[in-house]
Amino acid sequence: MINWSKQRVVVTGGAGFLGGHVVAALERRDPARIVVPLHETYDLRERAAVLDLLADSRPTMVIHLAAHVGGIGANRAYPAEFFYDNLMMGAQLLHESWRAGVAKFVALGTVCAYPKFTPVPFQEADLWNGYPEETNAPYGLAKKMLLVQSEAYRQQYGYNSIFLLPVNLYGPGDSFDLESSHVIPALIRKCLEAQARGEASITAWGDGSATREFLYVEDAAEGIVLAAERYDSSEPVNLGSGFEISIKDLLTTIARHTGYTGRILWDTSKPNGQPRRALNTDRAWERFGFRATTGFDEGLRRTVAWYRETLHTPEPLPAA
Repeated sequence: MINWSKQRVVVTGGAGFLGGHVVAALERRDPARIVVPLHETYDLRERAAVLDLLADSRPTMVIHLAAHVGGIGANRAYPAEFFYDNLMMGAQLLHESWRAGVAKFVALGTVCAYPKFTPVPFQEADLWNGYPEETNAPYGLAKKMLLVQSEAYRQQYGYNSIFLLPVNLYGPGDSFDLESSHVIPALIRKCLEAQARGEASITAWGDGSATREFLYVEDAAEGIVLAAERYDSSEPVNLGSGFEISIKDLLTTIARHTGYTGRILWDTSKPNGQPRRALNTDRAWERFGFRATTGFDEGLRRTVAWYRETLHTPEPLPAA
């Protein structure tokens, strides 16, 4: 068990959506120091910046959350950037952390690393049984290389590096940019804006048949910090909620929470993405005692409320 009072923790991506919640979870444990490097100061794709960060902060632990991420549209438009940026950040940071004597490295992977047709629920042993869904493959494979590196450095150097695989996240603080956001914030924004404008319909990608599992961001942050505190193995670990829902049912639920009453159209010329996505989370419970505690309906309610409050989205007009 880690003595947090002696820990100097670097959280890459700590100013972002998930990172802000991880920093809050760390603050509740009162470590000696938390360092959140900003991209403007430390471009982690560059080795010199990685060396500067480690020299400036002298961490005992690195939690690597920084990533170049986006939804299906962004992954299709910028596959080379998604691959290169994520590969270089992770590989250099883990290597230089080991060289600098950082005692623990927490690497965050992605559910996109799983093969396209993985049996549901996804088990960690299935990670190498096929190629990822093509849209997300460059991002997913770049992140999966951190697992290979983590295992190799433990085997050769005995390095305490762990690798976690969170499912799709959602919650307050997420990006609602329609060009780059993930499915839940994009659909929330579409519904609220259509309702406010009195539009008769909205259009969603695909046919709605694909399924996804979603993990509330505060639960994800707690799982990451519990793993940092208690887990010491390079075997990958899923972080999820155990709740699977189709995109069609998801959009119906979001419409109910936002008050949207118009038609929902499906653009089947656009991809569905991976057909099904849901995780087996037994290992997280067995190895470090993590289980998600926020129900999906409650998490969605909080997310919609945060978006309304933060962006001053008007309440929907009452039904006639």
